[in-house]
Amino acid sequence: MCRAQFPRTRSGRGERGSGTVLAVGVIGAVLLVTAVVVPLFAVLAVGRAVQGSADAAALAAADTASGAVAGVPCEAAAEAARLNGASVTACSVEGLIASVSIGRGYLGLDLGARSRAGPPPG
Repeated sequence: MCRAQFPRTRSGRGERGSGTVLAVGVIGAVLLVTAVVVPLFAVLAVGRAVQGSADAAALAAADTASGAVAGVPCEAAAEAARLNGASVTACSVEGLIASVSIGRGYLGLDLGARSRAGPPPG
């Protein structure tokens, strides 16, 4: 049986083990990229949830302003936002149109969204 010979360096040792060092480096790089990318994707998902919360809060305020639901419009918006893990930062009702801004903190970032709701024009 022939055995492959590795080239020897000046110190007399071959290149044995260099693949292990390379594999450890690649695994470390993949873990580092994963540790950075996964939280960024989580922020994107939370951002979409915040927009959904703003939409729900605006709809709740508009339903209350139209009389479809009893209560105060901005209080209804605040409750809808609270149920979705956010808080109302601004709320205004002009006629039957409700405009709501909400915010939520995530990983030290302040995420916000605005939404309007009311009857269709015309």
